[in-house]
Amino acid sequence: MRCLCNEHIGPERAITPTCIGQLWIFDSLKPEELSALSALALRQSYKKGETIFSQGDPAQKMFLIKAGLVKLSKITEEGNEITLDLRKAGDFLGESMLLEGANYPLTATCVEETLICGSTKANFEKLVLDNPNIGLQVIKNLSSRIAGLTDRVGSFSLTNLEDRLFQILTQVAQEHGIRTKRGVSIEFPLTHEELGFLVGAHRVSITRAIKALKKSGRILQEGRTLILFSQPA
Repeated sequence: MRCLCNEHIGPERAITPTCIGQLWIFDSLKPEELSALSALALRQSYKKGETIFSQGDPAQKMFLIKAGLVKLSKITEEGNEITLDLRKAGDFLGESMLLEGANYPLTATCVEETLICGSTKANFEKLVLDNPNIGLQVIKNLSSRIAGLTDRVGSFSLTNLEDRLFQILTQVAQEHGIRTKRGVSIEFPLTHEELGFLVGAHRVSITRAIKALKKSGRILQEGRTLILFSQPA
């Protein structure tokens, strides 16, 4: 999902209804409702390596990524950090704010210079009370999102690592990819370690699986860009 107003990071860039309208959680809202949402937005920029929010912090804000790339990670009980998702421009952060008394379950760290626009919990709740249809649409869109996440979890039932990896890559491409004449490309860096966390496998196994997917013609790698083919190339 691409935000049309985020080509450059700069203090003059303001959030617009066009950007808000491309967020999955606000899909199907009326123009006046999108304008009301954009009026609440607070803009902030982050440098590479800075944290937007940390695991366990009170979930009091939600964010639209206008430019940049953000890694979502979790610290396990054993003290290991696992990467669960990557979000780029046009994506959404902080869904936990919609839950009463919730804390952020993950840490959001900027992989590169990032610009976000956010809304506080108090402002958003007041907006929903004043515009009930916004709340109804958010509930519907959250339900669709949950269904998609359920499909991702289902990929772990596949016993073949190459199939599991390809399915995860396909789901990532659907959310973050760009369709080209050759296939769907994922044009942001995914390390083998991060892919391992997403699939549930060791980095060495991911390396072997990627080689197998390349050999079978299901993917093509050009530098840090992966191109996925629905049929062998």
